[in-house]
Amino acid sequence: MKKFSVLTIVTGLVIVGCSPVKSNENNEKNIHEVSDSTSTLSEVTSAIKPGTEQNVDGPPHYEVKNKGELSIQDAKNAYEMCARALTDYYKAIWNGTDIELNAFMNNENLVHYTQKKIQSQFDLYFTIKLADDFVQSVGIATRDVDWEVEYTNDEDGGFLYLHIPAEINYNQGSFGEATEFLVRNENDQLVIVDWYTGGKDTYDFMVRGENETIDNPTIWNNSQWVKEINSNQLNFSGSTR
Repeated sequence: MKKFSVLTIVTGLVIVGCSPVKSNENNEKNIHEVSDSTSTLSEVTSAIKPGTEQNVDGPPHYEVKNKGELSIQDAKNAYEMCARALTDYYKAIWNGTDIELNAFMNNENLVHYTQKKIQSQFDLYFTIKLADDFVQSVGIATRDVDWEVEYTNDEDGGFLYLHIPAEINYNQGSFGEATEFLVRNENDQLVIVDWYTGGKDTYDFMVRGENETIDNPTIWNNSQWVKEINSNQLNFSGSTR
């Protein structure tokens, strides 16, 4: 399996990776091209604003940059999609608001798992939170913590791996945790094919297992693995009642 174009995106939009961005005495950036693509790093990151909530009116919609393919040039849209998914997810489990999972993912097994995850987390938080302890905003990379993106080429058109730290701000305080995503191109639309929040005692940590390696974009097509995960979900739900 070949891997290309690893980028580390820092809060101030400084990028470190295979293609360096250097500053001259006037702080003007010398932009180098990513891999062998014709697009530049500035084009990849021009609309990315870490630390701000992604507000989109209507159902979110994320297209690939070039029809029929996926590349590191899709990092910006993939980031925005994952940031929106995280924002909607945290508001769903804390505030009870709706989340349109089909806007972010197509795999029925992943959708089913995520629905049960959201319901379980909402039930848990509803019993422990104060009545007005709602999520107000979700910031991405707000404490000088990098978010990362990596493109991997495979026989199915490649996939993007994203590691995104988030800060969840609610009325009584805030907390931070990071989530890993795998993103594919399906019919020229970006879709999440896996995501995993692996901090200690998180839902994924308890149900899927600790220290999972997130590098298999077809994992939710593995019927035996999915069966085991479904069983773990049932056991976990029963233990939290």
